[in-house]
Amino acid sequence: MDISASAIKQLRQETSAGVMDCKRALIQANGDYEQAKAFLRQRGLAIAAKKANRVAEQGLVESYIHAGGRIGVLVEVNCETDFVARLPGVKELAHDLAMQIAAQKPEYVTPDLVPAEVLEAKRSAFREQALQEGKSPEVADKIVEGKLESFYQEVCLTEQPFIKDGELTVKELITQKIARVGENIRVRRFRRYELGGQDT
Repeated sequence: MDISASAIKQLRQETSAGVMDCKRALIQANGDYEQAKAFLRQRGLAIAAKKANRVAEQGLVESYIHAGGRIGVLVEVNCETDFVARLPGVKELAHDLAMQIAAQKPEYVTPDLVPAEVLEAKRSAFREQALQEGKSPEVADKIVEGKLESFYQEVCLTEQPFIKDGELTVKELITQKIARVGENIRVRRFRRYELGGQDT
């Protein structure tokens, strides 16, 4: 099958995958662009899953100041080697994450870092609300799970839609970068400051 250079280039720009990976994905998808994109995303998830348990103790701290000095963010992004930490793509990722934190005000990095008491309070409040609306206990439990997903998207950095591309979550953005650089990357912590407000 003949795959055009423009299709490869466009797929590469959208996914950050390598040229040969993009070409293989398009061939495997018989030229179907969306299918090729989905294939690369799945491949990225598989690569990220393999790297997830690898130790990431190197990295960088990125800062971002927004709104004329009214909002400031520090974020620590870890990877496996100092070499990868210095790559422009990793620096760009850290900067994008700092911008995300400034704009979207997450409170936690991942859902597993939400304190149990916060989660239990939310779960109880959502369930009580559903029961008061006349839902059966079984339906209420399903509603609670759906509302918890929305809660995670609001307060957890990795679950939020990426501000530069709403079709991607921050977690998927990081996964793409892991597939690209071949090392585990994770956000260890962040701090957001707002003038006259509470820092998170």
